[in-house]
Amino acid sequence: MRTTQFPATLRRQWGLDLSPAQLYAILRLRQDVFVVEQNCIYADVDGRDLEQGTRHFWLEAEGSHDPLAYLRLLEDPDGTFRIGRVVTARMARGRGYSRRLVQAALVDIGSAPSVLDAQTYVADFYASFGFVPEGDEFIEDGIPHLRMRRSP
Repeated sequence: MRTTQFPATLRRQWGLDLSPAQLYAILRLRQDVFVVEQNCIYADVDGRDLEQGTRHFWLEAEGSHDPLAYLRLLEDPDGTFRIGRVVTARMARGRGYSRRLVQAALVDIGSAPSVLDAQTYVADFYASFGFVPEGDEFIEDGIPHLRMRRSP
């Protein structure tokens, strides 16, 4: 059952332009969901958040600077874009926020090729944007994933 989408402001920021408070809030959301909620011990801080060319997208509620949902967009050396760290706070799920973030990232990507490693249970969500599975399911940090690609 979908709940009503509450007003949320889309933010897009280059990694090098994030304030310490913005970066902290993003990392806290990712930790709350990926590490604590999903009980997955892994190195979320991988050195790519502040790379030249890294873009961060998030939605925040009016009057708040805490992200409700978040997505990271990387550009690999070969020109392929990589969508990752797509996450929504538990209290904000079911409101279409991840869809808004993926749509915003795809505007930046344009017609360039893009990849992502989807948790298998949400592969259909990414397929709705034209991503197709590439290879077999694999386990990453104890969670089944599929590599998916979207080509122009």
